[in-house]
Amino acid sequence: MIVLASASPRRRELLGLLVNSFTVRPADCDERVPQGLSAAETVEYLSRIKGDAVRAACGEDDWVISADTVVAVGDEILGKPRNEEDCRRMIRLLSGREHLVYTGVTLTHGARQVTFHVCTGVTFYPVPDEELEAYIRTPEPYDKAGGYAIQGGAAIWIEKINGDYYNVVGFPVARVHRELMKMGFDPTEG
Repeated sequence: MIVLASASPRRRELLGLLVNSFTVRPADCDERVPQGLSAAETVEYLSRIKGDAVRAACGEDDWVISADTVVAVGDEILGKPRNEEDCRRMIRLLSGREHLVYTGVTLTHGARQVTFHVCTGVTFYPVPDEELEAYIRTPEPYDKAGGYAIQGGAAIWIEKINGDYYNVVGFPVARVHRELMKMGFDPTEG
């Protein structure tokens, strides 16, 4: 059985591009990150602890897939905004500049575990205040790293992308597929 350790509807949809059948079991764990980790280390750490939390309730033959995404601007790591003011601050920080989107993924099968991350550069056009204010009044940005959905209303602000689009959505489909195959995953299973 394939188990997705995530409550994200976007990850559920994107995993569906790889396999026909899987179970969703959101991880229930302490997501506090040790101080001093880089954005890449942060998403790898979080994906691993989420996977470990779910793996405990799975069978030895199950495949557990867990992931976490953050946005980084310079040394600042942006997770999900806490409220409108935090979302406004994040989008203003991203406006007119490039930022990096990191997704960490952990794949676990029995005693084997592989953790990796994918990084994609995204450049925003300058975001007009009236568009920003309209966007933060919608529910869309509040469950997204960096406070925006590239596949949603924020699409109008994207000047360019350098890397994997699906990574920005929150699940690097092609890399996950390749890593699963390296681990011996049989696509006929799912």
